[in-house]
Amino acid sequence: MSAVTNILVPLDFSDASHAALQYACRLADGLDASLHLLHVVEPAMVASGYMEVYVPSPELFERFEEEGRQLLHDALTAEERAKYRAVLAQRTGQPAAEILDYVAGHSSVDLIVMATHGRGGVARLLMGSVADHVVRSAPCPVLTLRNPFESVRRGDLAA
Repeated sequence: MSAVTNILVPLDFSDASHAALQYACRLADGLDASLHLLHVVEPAMVASGYMEVYVPSPELFERFEEEGRQLLHDALTAEERAKYRAVLAQRTGQPAAEILDYVAGHSSVDLIVMATHGRGGVARLLMGSVADHVVRSAPCPVLTLRNPFESVRRGDLAA
């Protein structure tokens, strides 16, 4: 097994994904690893009722992209970006597919750290699970944190 040198952290800017980022930072500290932060802007199509579809205006979608870039930039301080040799990336598409495509294009990524939102039952069947899809298809290990808040507070590290 090779050493972990590049950690990918997919961010949707939820509290859970920020906690996963904190966890990844602690792992990176112990491993002297670099961090790749990836945000995926989902396609500009929102279901509205049973058959109707609302497509946001290009201006609104551009605002989503700009806000995503700003939140991605703000996820780490300037000092942390330098310390972790951070690579910030934003893509548009389906989150699981874009995460996997990013890893395929960046073969140096050797670990993915991501939060799960703990959906189950009907919600998972209807919406799918980004983390589940990534775990099943990623070419590298995936560390999922079901309740990352407890792990970060306790300071438990697997490494």
